[in-house]
Amino acid sequence: MARLRIEGGRRLSGQVKVDGNKNAALPLLAACLLTDQECVLRNMPRIRDVGVMAQLLESLGARVEGLGTDTVRVRCETVSTSEPAPSLVGLLRGSVLLLGPLVARRGEARLALPGGDFPARRTITTHLRALMALGVVEEQDGAAHHLRAPDGLQAASMYLDEASVTGTETALLAAAAAPGTTEIRHAACEPHVVELCAFLEQLGVGVEGAGSPTLRVHGGARLRGADHTLGGDYIEAASWAVVAAVTGGAIEVRGARAADVEPIVSVLRDMQVGCSFEGERLVVEESRPRAVRRITTGVWPAFPSDIVSLVTVLATQAEGRTLVHDWMYELRLFALEQLSGMRADLFLCDPHRIIVTGATRLRGRSLDSRDLRSGMALIAAALAAEGESVLSSLEMVERGYGDLVKRLEGLGAKISREA
Repeated sequence: MARLRIEGGRRLSGQVKVDGNKNAALPLLAACLLTDQECVLRNMPRIRDVGVMAQLLESLGARVEGLGTDTVRVRCETVSTSEPAPSLVGLLRGSVLLLGPLVARRGEARLALPGGDFPARRTITTHLRALMALGVVEEQDGAAHHLRAPDGLQAASMYLDEASVTGTETALLAAAAAPGTTEIRHAACEPHVVELCAFLEQLGVGVEGAGSPTLRVHGGARLRGADHTLGGDYIEAASWAVVAAVTGGAIEVRGARAADVEPIVSVLRDMQVGCSFEGERLVVEESRPRAVRRITTGVWPAFPSDIVSLVTVLATQAEGRTLVHDWMYELRLFALEQLSGMRADLFLCDPHRIIVTGATRLRGRSLDSRDLRSGMALIAAALAAEGESVLSSLEMVERGYGDLVKRLEGLGAKISREA
């Protein structure tokens, strides 16, 4: 288990380029399973989660080339088993995205309980209901999910019980193989869902309504290969923006679309963080952040839950009192209780709300990375703090941030990775 030793109190500055969108990379890799032709994915993030998903595809018989680079080639000529390696499934919640393509190619799928962040609190009920609407039945198989499509996948009209991103992606992936037109209502609208729609169209699937709550999928055709370049990761771009703001530095972030980062930048500007766009270039200026009355997460295009941990750390460096309300998840805020030991002034109202009073000069300490996003937030806090901090379970953060240590060093951070 790796640790990151961080000497805080240094202003970070310079340039950083974001990788392709992590949340798009996983469903696109799963979509490669729908066709026996080669798919080329460019600007792929070089992160642990992509490596695990690639290994899952290989465990099913796929050939994957270029892993560890920004260009990955996948070919699934044959799918030799309906059960992805359980040991890998336990590492990645995104493994649930394999269910639809597996049922399409094999007529059935067996999936152990997916892992990843908060596995006990994040169910796959929405995914299963979407698949059942398309003709899938679930059989009891111990702790695993065993799904079959006795009569094949069938087009359907469905309403998702929540606008789940991966639930929408599961429905899209299965509908792509179901002959006829499937309508998906209450669909998620995030940029990575739109990107999956675009990739499916390249494969030969007709998709209408991308970016809206109602999707129509014309599926069942024989699918071809595709060559696709991923859009930049807007959550990563926002992460670097917050790192600049909490350390009092100035960073130029390249590679993410302004329209994708806008819901987050809007909040940063409300907190008096100087931000400006020029194409895919986000410039964050040296700033003195100020509190805002309330920050609330929501479904796209509202402020995303994926960045709420980082903005909570920013609130510790902002003059005044801020209420942060993440109604979508609860354990992210619990993980930030460690900030109290860094002298942060926090009041945890309940599992979804925290009041932060700043600005507070944080103090370094030992930290534990419990999930991907709060782990990155604790790194940001350590970079802003006086003295030394040591963050354990660095691998948790590296699941979503490629070359993290190298890029932090490039911005002037004094850090070291310890095995």
